[in-house]
Amino acid sequence: MRTNRAPIIGIDLGTTNSSAAMVEPNGKVKLIPYKGGDFSIPSIFAVDDKGNELVGHEAKRQWQLNPRNTIYASKRLIGRTYRSDVVSQMGRQVAYGIHEAGGEVEIDVAARSFRMSEIAAKILGKIRGVAQDYVQMPVERAVVTVPAYFTDSQRQAVKEAGELIGLEVVRIINEPTAAALAYGVGKKLQERVLIYDLGGGTFDVSIIEIRDRVYEVKATGGDVFLGGLDFDQAMISHVINEFYDRHGIDLSTDPVAMQRIKDLAERTKIDLSTRNDAPFNIPFIAMTPHGKPLNIEMSFDRRLLEELTADLLDRTLQTVARVMIDAGLSVRDIDEILLVGGQTRMPLIVDRLSRYFGKAPSKGVHPDEAVAIGAALYAHSLEDDTDLKLQLLDVIPMAIGLERAGGAMHVIFPRNAAIPNAKVLPVTTSFAGQTEVMVRLFQGDAERVADNELLGEFTFGGIQPGAAGSARVEITFDVGIEGILRASARDVVTGREITSSLRVSGR
Repeated sequence: MRTNRAPIIGIDLGTTNSSAAMVEPNGKVKLIPYKGGDFSIPSIFAVDDKGNELVGHEAKRQWQLNPRNTIYASKRLIGRTYRSDVVSQMGRQVAYGIHEAGGEVEIDVAARSFRMSEIAAKILGKIRGVAQDYVQMPVERAVVTVPAYFTDSQRQAVKEAGELIGLEVVRIINEPTAAALAYGVGKKLQERVLIYDLGGGTFDVSIIEIRDRVYEVKATGGDVFLGGLDFDQAMISHVINEFYDRHGIDLSTDPVAMQRIKDLAERTKIDLSTRNDAPFNIPFIAMTPHGKPLNIEMSFDRRLLEELTADLLDRTLQTVARVMIDAGLSVRDIDEILLVGGQTRMPLIVDRLSRYFGKAPSKGVHPDEAVAIGAALYAHSLEDDTDLKLQLLDVIPMAIGLERAGGAMHVIFPRNAAIPNAKVLPVTTSFAGQTEVMVRLFQGDAERVADNELLGEFTFGGIQPGAAGSARVEITFDVGIEGILRASARDVVTGREITSSLRVSGR
């Protein structure tokens, strides 16, 4: 090592799998291997029947027999309020229990409760442990990637997960941006690239202009409830409906049967990326009322999979079209299309994008490795002794604003506003003797705040009491390079900084 301190590592904290990478002393970027040669770790946490906590491959191995105490796809829940539509959808799809605690989501595991940032901390801790085994020294710092479409609350929850295990998350960067770094660093490019990132649980599209070491995001968009898991779910629903039509038995009420179907659906989907058909057989999946064992005996072909998931693919292309409009670009302005995420191996995705853009996507990045590698390159650029200097110019994925009278959204930062960014908002008191001002902040692109995500409430105290409207306060809202919002306030008359506190909804 160049120093006695471990390098800052890059972590791709994925919905289904996570990985890490680092730049070695020789300047080469490398994925950090796990024992057995794997470079990815399943983003799964479990507690077994003896009370042991399991993470990664160990948790996945016992998933079929212990579905209620095995937590997967938790990234979809992190930083969300319990009343979120995403939480209710997840509650219908998973075997583990989800409940509300102080407005936030908690998960039931073996008679214990875990907050979402605690689950993320377990996964980050496993990744760090693997990295420490590799570098043979403590790993204390990391750059962690998140979907470009993550809200402020979700980004803060990832930061908190690092804090829980003493891992300094020195920077959060967006997954498509990391993939662009993996593609472009060291090539002296002058290109506009579109990153189509369809992972296990989330979908992002970003258009990034690369000017050698400057990476400027022109526009971004996405869907945090669209990914490979939803393609699996389409297959699962088909299998359950077919079995019910044939036998009159609803397998969705049996967690162990559902887990067996989920496992085979994922494997079959992967097989259909390289072959045209595949058997779908599960023995002894249920029993008749007379005690006769029943099997699932059917097959999938590629065309059936494409029919079942056509609406999901259409949703991704609608997002592509919207991001192109936001960026003010035509298909001729895009030099390369980069595919990121395991679901992009589906041949129809490559075919549809090729037809949309009039050219095939680039093979310049590995769909499973690019995000971790890009994170590691950016981490290396933050080191004190580095010769790699990178500049990221990113954007806010969704508008941030506050509630106006009548429930309308007053936008402070519009969608795709450049970050870092700051805005000053003048406010005053509305009644005599008022000593504090409270504003409710939301994130989303809907016109009414009720249809957007509540980020939290900022309360500013210490105002000199007086008549209504007598106070003159300036609130500064500052979105940093990581897309995380901070606020401060100043009394214009006295120049005194006013204390501010943030109560983030669901955290």
